[in-house]
Amino acid sequence: MTVETDLNVNHSNPEVEPTQPLEDGAIKQVPVKKKTSCCTGLKVFLAALSFSYLSKTLSGTVMKSSITQIERRFDIPSSVAGLIDGSFEMGNLLVIAFVSYFGAKFHRPKIIALGCFIMSAGSILTAVPHFFMGYYKYETASHAVLSVNSTSSSSPCSVDQNVTVVSETLLEHPDSDCVKEASSHMWIYVLLGNFLRGVGETPITPLGISYLDDFAKEEDAPLYIACLHTIAMIGPIIGYLLGSLCASLYVDIGFVDLGSITITPKDSRWVGAWWLGFIIAGITNLIAAIPFCFLPKSLKKQEEENNDNISSDLSKMKGDQSKHHESENHQPVQWSVTSKGFFISLKRLFSNRLYVTFMCCTLLQVSSFIGFLTYKPKYMEQQYGQSASKSNFVTGVSALPAVSVGIFLGGLIMKKYKMGMIGATKFGFGMSLMAFLITLSHFFVGCENHVVAGLTVSYDGKPAAHHETALFSVCNSDCKCATNQWDPVCGDNGITYMSACLAGCKVSTGHGKNTVFHNCSCMETTDSQSGNTSVILGQCPKSDDCSRKFIYYTVLQVISAFFYALGGTPLYMVMFRCVHPELKSLAVGLFQLVMRALAGIPAPIYFGALIDRTCLKWGSRSCGQRGACRIYDSDAYRYTYLGLVAGFRVPSYFLAFLFYTMVKKQYQARDPKSTENGGQESVPMNKEANSKNSEYLSSSSDVERESCI
Repeated sequence: MTVETDLNVNHSNPEVEPTQPLEDGAIKQVPVKKKTSCCTGLKVFLAALSFSYLSKTLSGTVMKSSITQIERRFDIPSSVAGLIDGSFEMGNLLVIAFVSYFGAKFHRPKIIALGCFIMSAGSILTAVPHFFMGYYKYETASHAVLSVNSTSSSSPCSVDQNVTVVSETLLEHPDSDCVKEASSHMWIYVLLGNFLRGVGETPITPLGISYLDDFAKEEDAPLYIACLHTIAMIGPIIGYLLGSLCASLYVDIGFVDLGSITITPKDSRWVGAWWLGFIIAGITNLIAAIPFCFLPKSLKKQEEENNDNISSDLSKMKGDQSKHHESENHQPVQWSVTSKGFFISLKRLFSNRLYVTFMCCTLLQVSSFIGFLTYKPKYMEQQYGQSASKSNFVTGVSALPAVSVGIFLGGLIMKKYKMGMIGATKFGFGMSLMAFLITLSHFFVGCENHVVAGLTVSYDGKPAAHHETALFSVCNSDCKCATNQWDPVCGDNGITYMSACLAGCKVSTGHGKNTVFHNCSCMETTDSQSGNTSVILGQCPKSDDCSRKFIYYTVLQVISAFFYALGGTPLYMVMFRCVHPELKSLAVGLFQLVMRALAGIPAPIYFGALIDRTCLKWGSRSCGQRGACRIYDSDAYRYTYLGLVAGFRVPSYFLAFLFYTMVKKQYQARDPKSTENGGQESVPMNKEANSKNSEYLSSSSDVERESCI
């Protein structure tokens, strides 16, 4: 009767376990499972981790989309802007190895929450210099005119006679304001904020991924990680759209009369509201930290949750273990033992030939990718004559959605076809190679140089010799213009002049953006279609053929990004599976440390330094120091920028082939039947996964064992 009653109860309440007979014939009731809160589930952690990924990628993308704005606002070269961008990696490098190893032994969700709080503080610190620098004063000839004569003049050519003398006087006898500006290095605060953001981002990936992989089914882990990265791709999309919006707004919007601004978003002196994006990113990171404060230190493995029958012996063993751990919790952690285990684990990783080869191959590809992504908006601005706002917008709505779809499909394909090491390696590197071959076609869709009198063409419209600068001609020799001023004007002949003075203009009418200069003597030396001798503010737009090439570039970029992302998830899992399960957290941390130190930090710097060498005209500050570059040699920029990308990617595929050969040899030796099922050598991978618990129990210390429960 007792058994019968218990069975009835079990049918009516599925949460009650069936009774189990003991060895002496007695009946023991298994304790009822307590209904766990939804806030402690793996899916809640996945959702919180996805939002933290979204927030951190949003912050990173805001920095990438604002790099040219920061360069212009602080009047720094691209190499210094690259140093600012690389400071994020420096912050990561500082703590990533120790967070990856020691963080796994503590409360991982709370450590991730702390990281999100630090990221929030770093993002807000990055925006702080805007509020202490005063209004942005861009380089313009009108400022020089007012400094020479307080009365306005309508003749740029005649008024500029004394500008050169005044500039020399300022350099010889600088006033206090000039000294203060020259000694100002507010960009250092941007660097420190980005550095702090890198420190805060450190625990999210290694601790989050290892936490997810510890408590998820092995066959579900690739799909979870694919979902994680797919949702995280929403961050860059929002980041680039936000960067596009901020770049279209003037930096001092709300504080200055926009009608008096003489430059447009397509001008190389334009600075958008770069600071606004960092404030929004800081608030987002703050919100992302909140859910992790309420998540538990550990969860039940999904296989355990699906097991309906739990033996009493197992329950008793767990009770004994919990008492054992409670007694050990009062004992201090032996850091000397833990540190020794760290170096032993590190040695095991470096002795893993598969892991080291894969890391070297990925290092070359990541160096190429980081340099390409950092200066991609700037490349679109200089190569195709696009504004910073449009460059960010096109990147956000075209390439990034393709990347999101590619990452998700890559995880789905890996799960559906049950790819093992050989199959995932072949598929991942194959897609990467196909993406690279498509990228090579960017060499053939570049645009010609801007037509600038005295820089790229002569004043009569003929092509100038390479790097030959002749800013003065017969048409403007009497004007004695300042050669360090960059205030371009566009003539009806399609030629851009560095200033209205160098165009030989005698009269000006209008105000702000509507200013028009007339009677320009240099316009008479060319065959103008309409015979008009007037010029307007701003550079002349590039040809219609360049606009078509920009469309081709965008299409090729979308296709290339899709194929590259398609192999991303399989390659990410390859890195996980080529190391022992208990070392995966350290493997991810060390992998990211190497990527940060040897790719993330130096790549933006030497990419920027080489791009600086293609500059045709540098801007100047009010004190005469060299500012940001105003115009580049388009051909030299394209070959330098894309040549560096190709220079890293080509040797990486030789290492990829070597890695594939090593994987094929090792896993076919373990499972000769793996070639019969398309490389689905699941047996060796499952062996590693299934031996995880047994190896922990046999060789791990009690402290390590507790962190894995």
